[in-house]
Amino acid sequence: MEIIGRKAEIKILEEKIASNQSEFVAVYGRRRVGKTFLIRQVFEKKFTLQLTGVANANLQIQLEAFNRSLASQQPRYKRKQARNWAEAFDLLKKVIAKSKQKKKVIFIDELPWFDTLHSGFVQQLEHFWNSWASARKDVMLIVCGSAASWMLNKLIKNKGGLHNRVTQRIKLEPFTLIECEDYAKYKGLKIDRYQLLQLYMTLGGIPYYWNGISKGKSVAQIIQHLCFDKNGLLVDEFQVLYQSIFYKAERHEAIVFALARKDKGLTRQEIADISGLANGGGLTRLLEELEESGFVRRYAQIGKKKRDSLYQLCDVFTLFHLKFMDKNSTNEKNYWLKKFNSPQYRAWSGYAFEQVCLWHVEQIKNALGISGIETEVSSWRSSGSIDGAQIDLVIDRKDGVVNLCEMKFSIGEFVVDKRYQKVLQTKVNTFASESAINKTYHLVLVTTFGLKENTHTGNIQQCVTMNNLFD
Repeated sequence: MEIIGRKAEIKILEEKIASNQSEFVAVYGRRRVGKTFLIRQVFEKKFTLQLTGVANANLQIQLEAFNRSLASQQPRYKRKQARNWAEAFDLLKKVIAKSKQKKKVIFIDELPWFDTLHSGFVQQLEHFWNSWASARKDVMLIVCGSAASWMLNKLIKNKGGLHNRVTQRIKLEPFTLIECEDYAKYKGLKIDRYQLLQLYMTLGGIPYYWNGISKGKSVAQIIQHLCFDKNGLLVDEFQVLYQSIFYKAERHEAIVFALARKDKGLTRQEIADISGLANGGGLTRLLEELEESGFVRRYAQIGKKKRDSLYQLCDVFTLFHLKFMDKNSTNEKNYWLKKFNSPQYRAWSGYAFEQVCLWHVEQIKNALGISGIETEVSSWRSSGSIDGAQIDLVIDRKDGVVNLCEMKFSIGEFVVDKRYQKVLQTKVNTFASESAINKTYHLVLVTTFGLKENTHTGNIQQCVTMNNLFD
């Protein structure tokens, strides 16, 4: 199967396998983003040994999985049975030592699942790498996992024996809009960019979700089938999504539920107040894990201290689930076909479109012609109140200009009327007075089909369209 996108990640992996030293590569990212698929496609059948952890299993079952993999991929060791992880890694050393491959590629998928209680797995992994593999020049250890808490705290940010041992970390991000378009073409789907955008607002850029799309359906039918029909691919996705990624995920979910209540984002103190979680180091770690996994976005508020950063729920599938799927408790037949284009849909689509735009800030900067200018990206919320004026995307440029970006989802050319012109002007004036930045302010509209020019559009300096987001 063809690999869509992932050019930068493929280049990194190819460089690592060609290096003249042993490499320890950690690949992480949210569930269903395509980590395992990428590794297997890049290396095809070049693995010296490939192992996969077993979900929710004890030490004995994990060792049985290791022994079966060893016997099937390295038949000369089929009579060997590791009884603990020390013996397992000793066997792995023998496999590597006798391999004739130029670079011995060991792929351990779902690494966190091997780390069962009192198993000693992490200690033996440390010993294997530090005392043996790292001293060679021909080992490429690739580890992969969706459990962000484990990958970040026990591996990438490890303060013990694995501290700074990972030679390359790869955070696999969701597809961009253009990558989703390429994937749709690969699958033979007849979907235009407006429909692709609507699907992205629901599914985000998660390849597994897009793989469930069938030919010959409208956007409404696709979403109905995936998210609401009895046997839909994503009907139960939310129930396992956070549990599969985070340890004691109810705390992460409490943050997500708090953020879902306020579209414009919350400070960490506001998150603590709404969720009931203490505003301390524990909350910092939970927010970092959510941010690293792509569920939450943190923005420094321009002109304010780091502790006043805004956090927004940016995973569009989570937003869609909490807004619609979670409320369809009666499993009403054809629920989405009835909700599509309803007032609730239109209200949700505005915020979902904003999040899609914020996933494509680089494309917006390219459209503005400022990709070569040093910039700082932030947000701004008036200090007046939580519901006061807000600008979700502020691009502060080193060439003396600040772009204030407004995002508007529309079924046609966006029309600025007298009322909205006043809203925009109030935002600009309030931003100017509160931020006290001595630069020129350029108001930018990001919308689907462009701007309909009239007497109220004079203050808008540039317009970015849906097509620009696909660049």
